[in-house]
Amino acid sequence: MDLFDFNGNAEAAKPLAERMRANNLNDFIGQSHIVSPGSLLRRAISSDRLGSCIFWGPPGTGKTTLANIIAQTTHGEFIKLNAVQAGVADVKKAVQQAQDNLKLYGKRTYLMLDECHRFNKTQSDSLLPAIEQGTIIFIGSTTENPYASMTPAIVSRCRVFEFKRLSAGDILAALRRALGDRRKGLGGYAAQVDEDALNHIAVTAGGDLRTAYNALELAVLTTPPGEDGAIRVRLSDAEQSIQKKSLSYNEDDYYNYLSAFCKSLRGSDSDAALYYAMRLISGGCDPMLVARRLAVHSAEDVGMADPRALQMAASAMYVLEKTGAPEGLIPLSQAIIYVCEAPKSNSVITAMSAAKRDAEGVRDDGGVPTYLCDHSFDGAEGKRQVAKYKYPHDYPAGYVEQQYLPDALKDAVYYVPKDAGYERTVKDIRRSKGKKV
Repeated sequence: MDLFDFNGNAEAAKPLAERMRANNLNDFIGQSHIVSPGSLLRRAISSDRLGSCIFWGPPGTGKTTLANIIAQTTHGEFIKLNAVQAGVADVKKAVQQAQDNLKLYGKRTYLMLDECHRFNKTQSDSLLPAIEQGTIIFIGSTTENPYASMTPAIVSRCRVFEFKRLSAGDILAALRRALGDRRKGLGGYAAQVDEDALNHIAVTAGGDLRTAYNALELAVLTTPPGEDGAIRVRLSDAEQSIQKKSLSYNEDDYYNYLSAFCKSLRGSDSDAALYYAMRLISGGCDPMLVARRLAVHSAEDVGMADPRALQMAASAMYVLEKTGAPEGLIPLSQAIIYVCEAPKSNSVITAMSAAKRDAEGVRDDGGVPTYLCDHSFDGAEGKRQVAKYKYPHDYPAGYVEQQYLPDALKDAVYYVPKDAGYERTVKDIRRSKGKKV
């Protein structure tokens, strides 16, 4: 606490989202799949035995909050850096401090790195030895997929915990708590917030608690008191505070319309799919959500029966993103019609699920066949293995039969084309190559 801030002005000036940040696991909101009682992460935090980890998920889902809880729970030292601002010198300073803490006081040091996906290879390499040796317990926080955006050497030494968007129910409970909290929340205003206004903020925040807190605070602080001196926040105030039109349906209806849209795509009913899409959008749903669902279903329900469906959906999503509504709704509607009228096949998702099941379930697959491995740095043995590899372009039609799967899975068949649309052609091609169809 600042000795010169006698009136607590600095604390009062913080946004509601910052003031309401949980200080312990019991008050932490959401993410029950990773912090529920008895879970690995919760046990590790409670016993102060947490190893290096990465918190990955959308904004406002509690990544920084959980890191702060760890900082307050652990008996070690805690250093916080932001990857956007920190350089190699900052990393080296943190590592030196961690080494001193360990040698002089026997204390472990936790390094919390916000936006860790912004760390380049040089910065990551300067931190890697400290993580390997256990000098630093690394806690990264990112909104980007760490497997695609971070240095693999760092990711391989961390346990990745994926954070999910909060449910509307979780957000609603948090907003009510903030309204009643006189010390950190908005309880001192004695504001009365209509239930439909609270529900609107909770639903349209899109699983982002920070957005919901900001909207609630803005609504309370900017709504003038009535004649009785009470602040009454109505739906129209909530709409303005979060800058989204109120959905003209309740939460259950919203998910029902979305489900009906997806099932209409699968069922090849373009009239119904168009209606449900426009019903969602006219009610306040982000058109990009509709476009994203369309893109997924173009692969899930059409797939190889007409590969152009995914191209159409992706193009519509791109145009919508660049032009916005209402113009962007035209190519979106075209893509909806195309996906609906295209032949249907679920062979892609069936193949993906089967491959994923084996990838996760087979304990020892025998490894990659040696002639398929990288032998660019090997000696004579490597050259012999390369010679065993049959280069497809040396054979007629650019194909030669050869084992590609590991020995334990050499007879596995994941993709089985159907007799729908383009997949009939694919089936004929596979049959001509002697493959199972």
